[in-house]
Amino acid sequence: MATSIEFFYDFVSPAAYLAWTQLRRIENETGAKISRRAFSLGHVFKKTGNAPPMQNVPAKGAYMTKDFLRTADALGVPMQFNPAFPFNSIPLLRGALAADQMQVGPDYRKAIFTAIWVEPQDVTDPDVIKNVLQAQRGLDADAILALSETDEIKKKLKSNTEEAIERGAFGAPSFFVGEELFWGSDRIEQVIAAAKAA
Repeated sequence: MATSIEFFYDFVSPAAYLAWTQLRRIENETGAKISRRAFSLGHVFKKTGNAPPMQNVPAKGAYMTKDFLRTADALGVPMQFNPAFPFNSIPLLRGALAADQMQVGPDYRKAIFTAIWVEPQDVTDPDVIKNVLQAQRGLDADAILALSETDEIKKKLKSNTEEAIERGAFGAPSFFVGEELFWGSDRIEQVIAAAKAA
C-alpha cells in the first residue's frame, strides 16, 4: 500500500471542497497519509492554457452548479454554492500554508472550506476571514494572518503551484499517488485503488 498521497487544492474550487470531505475516508481505507498542499488554481489555468469549466459555456455552468450540489447530497455532506464565486483565493491559500507551518492546518482548512461552501460567507472580505478564524477553536487568527503575508509563505505557494504544473496538474483537485495524477472529486475510487495497489 502507498504510504503517502498528495492532495493539491484551492479553496475556490467546489470540486476541491467535495474531495476534501473524502480525505479521511481515503486515509482510513488505504492506510495512506495524505499531504494537503495548497496551490493557486488561477495560476495553474494561466500556465496550462486551461480555463474554469463554468466560464465559457453558460449552460455547462448552470449544469455544474446543480451537479456539485447533487454530488454533495450523494456523499452526505452539506454544500451551498457561494454567491461570491469565483473569488480571489490567494490570501486564503497563503493562510493555509501559514496554518500548516503553525501545526493547525486541519482546523484552518475546516474553518475556511466551511465558511465558503457550507455557510456560505463572503471570504473576499478580510474582516469576515478574521472572524471565521477567530470563531474556530484553536486558531490564532492574528498570528496566521501575519505569517501569511511573509515572503516565505508567498514563495511557498508559488513553489507548490509550479511543482504541481511541472508534474502535470491542470486543475483542482489534483491527487498524486506516487507520480500518478488523478484529477477531480469524482476520482476518489481510483485514488483509493491506486493507493492500495502501490
